[in-house]
Amino acid sequence: MKIIGRIALALLALVLLLAAVVVVRALTYKPKAGADLSQVKLAVPIAIDNARAAQHLSQAIGFRTISHQDKAEDEAPEWEKLHAWLQATYPAAHAAMTREVVAGRTLVYTWPGSDPKLAPIVLMAHQDVVPVTAGTEGAWKHPPFEGVIADGAVWGRGAIDDKGSLVTLFEGVEALATQGFKPRRTVIIVSGHDEEAGGSGAQAAAALLKSRGTKAQFVLDEGLAIISDNPITGGQAALIGVAEKGYATLMVTAEAVGGHSSAPPADSGGVLTLAKAVTRIAQAQFPMKLDGPGGAMMETLAPEGPFAIRMAMANRWLLEPLIIRQAAATPPGAALLHTTIAPTMLRGSPKENVLPQDATAWINYRIAPGDSSQTVLDRARAAAGDLPVKFAWSRPPNEPSPVSSTTSEAWKTIAALARDTAKAPVAPALVTAGTDSRYLVDVASDTYRFQPMVFSMETIKMIHGTNEHMTLENLDRAVQFYARLIVTAAG
Repeated sequence: MKIIGRIALALLALVLLLAAVVVVRALTYKPKAGADLSQVKLAVPIAIDNARAAQHLSQAIGFRTISHQDKAEDEAPEWEKLHAWLQATYPAAHAAMTREVVAGRTLVYTWPGSDPKLAPIVLMAHQDVVPVTAGTEGAWKHPPFEGVIADGAVWGRGAIDDKGSLVTLFEGVEALATQGFKPRRTVIIVSGHDEEAGGSGAQAAAALLKSRGTKAQFVLDEGLAIISDNPITGGQAALIGVAEKGYATLMVTAEAVGGHSSAPPADSGGVLTLAKAVTRIAQAQFPMKLDGPGGAMMETLAPEGPFAIRMAMANRWLLEPLIIRQAAATPPGAALLHTTIAPTMLRGSPKENVLPQDATAWINYRIAPGDSSQTVLDRARAAAGDLPVKFAWSRPPNEPSPVSSTTSEAWKTIAALARDTAKAPVAPALVTAGTDSRYLVDVASDTYRFQPMVFSMETIKMIHGTNEHMTLENLDRAVQFYARLIVTAAG
């Protein structure tokens, strides 16, 4: 009995020691040393006409530059109207910059700098918007293509994604050009016309810049924003995308003999084979990791969070499985930590009483940095095993982007301005969707994704949804950000 008592005391002492280590590490936890932002000299805010900017965004929303799944449905004259409107609305900007059109509708502007030795900067904002789902128009507080200004906001499809960025960027350039500002570093603006449908315009712009040997200091596009209630700290934080996931859709096909449904084979033909394959593939999830931009975001913001989060992140060596489980409790949280698998479409028989000769499923992947389309294909094949199915890409995959620096001068400039704009911590993060900037990573040293606007986790759902709107506060915030960024980075 004495021996058992000694063992129990020893175990208790070990548990108390472990608890003490965990608490001490939590109390002394600090993030990894990041870039020093205190030395960045930021440009001061400029005078702008917020009411006029709101009117301009309202007008821009009225142009139905909609990218449909079937591009034949796109209304070509709407892009021509938008281009003419930009030229008429921002005369000083157009006098200061050269304007080129590539791929029919994508705009490339160049504001020449006085020092050609300095690497240029590239700012991006696309012209197109997604459709409004048929039948949901009545759920909007204001018609989605009228740009109504009400309740302290501009309402309509594209108010945020991405005409909000396009208009506020041009408002900033127009104000600077009117005041006589001349950049030392060349400023390039790329405005794609089909970001929502593949980004062929951005690819053409990238090809143009590559042909000229352009190597920019940085590219800045949409992607992330200032989140007022981010789940790590519970407060406001500016999240800057330093990478974005790749995009790939895998077609899985099961062939069969076909025939009449009144005499089905024992295995029910290709449909059952396909169902088994899709189930196996979907269940073979990629492991979740705290590495990469998602983990970097958590490490950066954890010291600002409640004690439980600080304790967990300070003791990753012990609590990492728990951290991952908690982070993955929501789909957006899980998406930050691994490559996602989403079966989205099915095709089988053309008629209910006909056995299909082939059945196909489309499985959409958002590929995390560290994985690739090849690892996706290998994993799907391994999961399907000996099932008689074939694999093919629905279109060539987009690989995940490189991870941009969080110590470069470009990062310091953007992060310092984002922090000043948000009056809150700033952190690197991962963009789980796709942007036009993925096509320009080869023409810049760093590529970042950030909109200088404040959203809650709830209001951000309006993007691509119902009641999309830009508050007047966000409008002012964005105009100031773009103008100050140009002066800070290129002045």
